[in-house]
This record gives sequence, structure tokens and C-alpha cells, in this order.
Amino acid sequence: MARYNRGLLIYNGNAGQKDIEKSLGECIPVLSREINELILLKTSEPGHAERFCMEYGETAEIVIVLGGDGTVHDSINGLARLEKRPILAILPGGTCNDFSRTLNMPQTIRQAAEMIITGIEVPIDVMEINGHFALNFWGTGLVTEASNNIKESEKQWFGKVSYYLSALRTMRQMETFSYQIDCEGEIMEGEAVMILVANGRFIGTNQLPFSNIHANDGQANVFIIKNTNLGLIKEILTSDVTAGDDDASGEVIHCMGSELKISTDQVMEADTDGEVYLKTPAMVRVLKHHILALIPKDDSVMY
Repeated sequence: MARYNRGLLIYNGNAGQKDIEKSLGECIPVLSREINELILLKTSEPGHAERFCMEYGETAEIVIVLGGDGTVHDSINGLARLEKRPILAILPGGTCNDFSRTLNMPQTIRQAAEMIITGIEVPIDVMEINGHFALNFWGTGLVTEASNNIKESEKQWFGKVSYYLSALRTMRQMETFSYQIDCEGEIMEGEAVMILVANGRFIGTNQLPFSNIHANDGQANVFIIKNTNLGLIKEILTSDVTAGDDDASGEVIHCMGSELKISTDQVMEADTDGEVYLKTPAMVRVLKHHILALIPKDDSVMY
């Protein structure tokens, strides 16, 4: 008997035709062994995956997303709104595939497909932000400007390295801004160059150097970075403020909460899972265990 009766496979139709054919050829034979009815849905524009999930999600037991972080973000914005939510599985088909890394998914299509048919289902949190949803992160300041400053030519040629190049360019010109954060009733305010609210553990394929970020604990981790000096950034990354380590530089502030309100002195653009379309102020609410996701069998990364 197959593991699942009906599944949806949503894939990014904007990838190159040869890449799509290769990726589908690697995963469909594997998935079809354990899914009786597998329906393929090709996206052709932003928001398409969200509409697919809202329209067909409740008819399926599992939704498999083959694409990058943008396709995953679109999909969760559809799935999170459903009353009857299917299981989420991710096949890494993008440049960074950050949330699939948080789930400890293999980073090759065929191995990830094999894991989907043998993996275990675990509950994960979803962040609701101003009526939209995110799995990985929300941020403003440096993280948003770096995303905006990525050159398409660099991304095409250098892939994930383009994010480093953009961040370095942005750091040279980034100015501080004033903020106020209400984190579970604790009010914090001051000047910063970046505010990051994390549910996942990776950004731009880089694992955040903080041990207590878990996508299933009902808490979002807030990091306030006060300076872009390269020496201080290096120092920040050697101390784990989530584990109670002191930040020697005093340049990072950390708090955790399930409900947050983030304001800035001026309206600022915000990066949500790599997509820049929201703005401050932001109301963030963590929906604990809102959806089931597949991770490798016997994997303790999430717990």
C-alpha cells in the first residue's frame, strides 16, 4: 500500500526547461512509488503557488514544493490559511534552499525525494506577519538592503556567492535607524542597522551561529544588530547570545517571543523569506505547530 493516496507537486516553471526536465525526472519516479495520485502544478508567476495551495491544498494529503525559497514562501502563504492543512515536503530547487536546510533535507533532488517517502512527519511553527506568513525569517535594515542590492548578473553567474557580494556592498553604505520592539511586553528601543526575526536556522545558505533557534518551539528569535563594522560582526559571530553567552562587543541584542511588535522611526521595507514586499511596522505572531513537515527519519535536528 502506498504511503499517500493523493499528492500535489508544485514546481517553479520559471526555471530553465532543461533544469525542470532533469529535476522532475529525478524525483517523479521516486515519489510515485509511494503516492498513488501525484498531480503536477507548474507556477508561472509570483503568487501562483499560493493560489494552487489555497485551491487544491485541502484535497491532498501531501504538498511537495520543488523550488527555491520564493516558491516555498508562496506555498506556505496558501497552506497556512487552510483549515485542513496537508503535510509539507520540500525538494531543494533554488539557489539557497534555506528552510529545506533547517529541515535537514538532502540538497540533491533525488536524495530529497527518497527522504520524502521514508521520512517522518513533525509539527513546525509558522510566523504570521501583518496578515502574511513566513517559515524562515523576517528582517529589515541590512538584510533587506542586501537583498535589494543583489545584481541579477551576479546571481546568475555566482549563485549563493552573490548574497555575500551584495552584503559587502551594502555594509559600506548602511546607516542606522531608530527602532522600538515590544517583545512579550518587554520594550526595547535604540539605534540599529538590522533587525532579524528568525524561525529557521539558515540565511543565504549560511547557518546562523545561534544554537537555540528551533522551528517548533512556538518562539521567534529576535536579533538586533547595532553596527556594520566588519571586526565587530566577526566578534558577534563567535558568541551565542541565545545560549546565554555574553556578546563581548555589545553590538547584538537578543530576545524571544511568540508575539512581537516592531516599529521604526520611518517606514522601512522588510525582507520576508528572501521576498521584499512588506514594510514596517510589523506585527509578528508565531503559530505553534501550525503545519506538519517531513524531515529525515530518526533526525533529532528539530528537537
